[in-house]
Amino acid sequence: MRSKAIAAGVAVLVALGAAGAARADSGHGGQGHVQFSAGMPGDPKKPARLVEVTMREGDGTMEYVPNRIEVKRNEQIRFVLKNAGELAHEFVLASAADNAKHAALMQKFPDMEHDDPNSKTLPSKAGGEIVWRFTKTGEFEFACLIPGHREAGMIGKIIVK
Repeated sequence: MRSKAIAAGVAVLVALGAAGAARADSGHGGQGHVQFSAGMPGDPKKPARLVEVTMREGDGTMEYVPNRIEVKRNEQIRFVLKNAGELAHEFVLASAADNAKHAALMQKFPDMEHDDPNSKTLPSKAGGEIVWRFTKTGEFEFACLIPGHREAGMIGKIIVK
């Protein structure tokens, strides 16, 4: 029984790697920097614009406030996350395509929790932070990938100019 649990854990890790959340970027002189689809982890020692994001649910909907954020390319943001809801929620920052792949994986492993440079799972009434630098222009999203939450409206957009 224990070997099945270990095998399942390994399968989750392999699937997460295949989902494309991060990749080695050889475009920096072969230094092997890790690059995420929505940019890269920020430096907590450097200045950052503070953006507070509240997660909540009610009346059959789930939401982030705000659900749209505009940033400049190479801007560093300190996301201060607060789960004001009664349920656990998460903040997963990635491209829409990467979040869709990861959401499908979450359907198979709904108890998966996140504490990565680009994602946090927060229990009810808890808080957290993510420091992020947006190195690419375009549209990205933050979403709660707990099954049913994204579908109930828990998704936000980030526009990088």
